[in-house]
This record gives sequence, structure tokens and C-alpha cells, in this order.
Amino acid sequence: MSDLSRVLVLGTGPVGIQMVLLLKKYLKSYVGIAGRESIRSAPFFAAMRENDQEIRVEIQNEKHGRLEGRCKIDQVFHGYAAVNGEWDTLMMAVTTDSYIEVLSQLNGQLLRQVKCIVLISPTFGSNSLLKQYMKEIGSFPEVISFSTYLGDTRWLDGAPSNQAKTTGVKKRLYAGSSHRPSGNLDKLCDLYSQLGIALEIVPAPIEAESRNISLYVHPPLFMNEFSLSVVFKEVESKKYVYKLFPEGPITPQLIRDMRAYWQEISSLLEKMGLKGLNLLKFMTDDNYPVRPESLSRRDIDNFTRLDAIHQEYLLYVRYASLLIDPYSQPDREGRYFDFSAVPLRPIFVNKDGYWDIPRMPKEDYYRIKIIQGIARTAAIRTPTMDRFIETYESKIEETAQRLKDEPLSEAFLVQSFEEDLRRIVGESVSREIRRH
Repeated sequence: MSDLSRVLVLGTGPVGIQMVLLLKKYLKSYVGIAGRESIRSAPFFAAMRENDQEIRVEIQNEKHGRLEGRCKIDQVFHGYAAVNGEWDTLMMAVTTDSYIEVLSQLNGQLLRQVKCIVLISPTFGSNSLLKQYMKEIGSFPEVISFSTYLGDTRWLDGAPSNQAKTTGVKKRLYAGSSHRPSGNLDKLCDLYSQLGIALEIVPAPIEAESRNISLYVHPPLFMNEFSLSVVFKEVESKKYVYKLFPEGPITPQLIRDMRAYWQEISSLLEKMGLKGLNLLKFMTDDNYPVRPESLSRRDIDNFTRLDAIHQEYLLYVRYASLLIDPYSQPDREGRYFDFSAVPLRPIFVNKDGYWDIPRMPKEDYYRIKIIQGIARTAAIRTPTMDRFIETYESKIEETAQRLKDEPLSEAFLVQSFEEDLRRIVGESVSREIRRH
């Protein structure tokens, strides 16, 4: 019997809902879902009660029809500490910076019986982190890392409920397992094939983790003065992550930083003996395509051989071409789906009454600090990465000072994530660095 027969999805966001549907629809798994108790998750749990634990997923484009549908979730757990029963596989649909926090809330005996952990959208080093954590509690499950989530899934009406909408689907993903051969990974490969997504199995999980597009684009998009002024409520007007200035942060300078940052990560991958990537090809072929009238095949394929200013120009064209979904059906007025309208979300008061920072850029801070720590272990210089971090940390310190008389979450502290780095660098990462 497969370890995917009984799966517990951790995380009650849109990604978790989509993955539950796919597990039920294609693998016929017995599926549970668990999430933290929070202001944002409360409407989801309420919708579960009101709809007899039924979820529904819609799609933006008809060609993604295999991802839509509805089903009933077998078990719903309000809070991670409430989880009971026996589960063969845990599917992590939570932010990468909360992996250990979530696992630590599960019953220890239940956790030690788990045979497989699937990381839907990990960051660089997450597989090593979880293997080491599980080893410390006396458990040695298979840990599978995907490069990233399969697309873009949002709440249907913009607020948490039992309904989500998938607006974009990636053409290719990568995955690696701590165990080889892996029957579980083979079965997931079959699932993604049915969805029309090419899933390439790579030799090492960390190689799959290096193929996460957020790794390359989120820090430059979020860790700049424009975006952070919106996130930390210095500017009240609505702005958007993927739009050009002045509606969003994308300027020639931001693109210049994105390119330099990609080169720094490429140097780290080379030091670890991992295959680097053609950033423009990765963006268009593996993630969201643009029309050939916007970017030629020749420019995409030869991107790494072009000079810096040419690379920057092509990256700028790519973002300009995705302001709308170029493959969506225009309405009667000729307007295409506003693909870039992802708002920069401001700080908010969480369920405990503390000011908190949204997932983006809080998760990206964790992501980039982990990469910086690994890079320092490998003696790789990262001036652009360092500047992103300095900009972000200065902003959280300024905001903490501005809100000094109000309760603040730990997100407003400058952090080293030393414990996670110790687990990551102490495991396979440092071995790869030494070997190369």
C-alpha cells in the first residue's frame, strides 16, 4: 500500500485546498486537513462546518480543467494540536519559515509514525532541515521536495472560505527525494502528468529546491523601499507586487538588482556542484509563458550568454508582458485577465492582538537569510543579497520604533534563524560544499 493512501495536509490556505482536491480526485486518498487557529483561518473552519466539509476549486483558463472540482475532506482539525489518528504522509502547505513550528505542535507519537513528508513549496535547504529535525526525535521518514507549488491559487472571492480559484499553472516542476528509489515520488509524478505538468525528478532534493522561482524574484520585488513603504503603512494607496512603477515596484533598477542577485545564487549553486539555471528561460518555460511576439526563442535560449544590459532589458520586457495574462480570453472590451494585480499587503493585527507582517515578505526574509547563511559557509560574496536584508531589517526596526507603544509580534525582530541554519548546514549542505 502506498504512503499516499492516508495524507494529512498541513495548511488551510488556497494551496492546501487545491492539493486536497487533487489527492481525492486522482489518488483516491483518505485526506485530512489541519490549520492554525487565526483570524484568517476562522472563516475557512466556519465554511467547513456550514458546507459539510466540502471544498470547491475553480479555474481561470479552460485548459486547466483537470484542476477544478469539488470534494469532501475526510477529517478537519481546528489547530495542529488537535490532530489525531494515524497518517502515513504529511503534506506541508504552510510557509517555509513555519515548518518546524507546525511539526512541533503535532503529537510526538503521531509524528514518529509518519513515513513520508512532502514539501509543496520549500526553500533552499528545507529538506535537510526536516530530515535533521525528524532525526532528532528519532524518526527517519522519506522527505520529498518539490521545486515550488504547481501554479497560482487564490481565494475565490478574495477572503478565506471553502472555495479557491487557480489562475495559473506552471508547465514544469522539479522534485527530489531523500530516499531513492521512491515509489511515492513515482506516484506523484503520475499525478502531475495527469494534470499536464512535466515533473522532472532530480538526483538531490536541494537541486529541486534551487528551482523555486520565488527564491529569485521575491527578495528584489519585496525588499526595496517602494514595496516596504506600502507593507509597513508609510504609504496608504494600494500598490501591486508585479506591476511597473508607479503602480508597483518594477523599475530598471529593480531589474538590475534581480539580475545581480540571480548571479550571486548561481555562484553558490556552482560552489555546491549544483546545476545553475537560465533565469529568463526558467521564468518563461517552467513558470508563466509570454507570447513569442514579446520574447523570442533565441533571446530566451541565449540569455546567459548576453551582456548585462541586454539581460536586464529582456527581464523588464518579461514583466511588462505579464501585466495581463497574455493567454487568457479577452472580455467584450478587449481586456485580458489582470494577472499582475497581486496587492502588496500591509502589516495587520493578528488573532493575539499583535501587529504582524504578511507572509510576503516575512517568509522571504526567512528564505533569504537562510541562503545568506549557506553562502557565508561557502565563502560566497553576496553584496546584493546583503543589501536586500539590510533594507528589510532597517524597515522593521524603524516600524517597531514607530509602534513602540503597541504590541508587536516576533516578526519585528531582526533574526538570525540560527537553529534552522545549524540543522541545514550541519546536514547535507555542508557536505556538498566540502565535496566541491
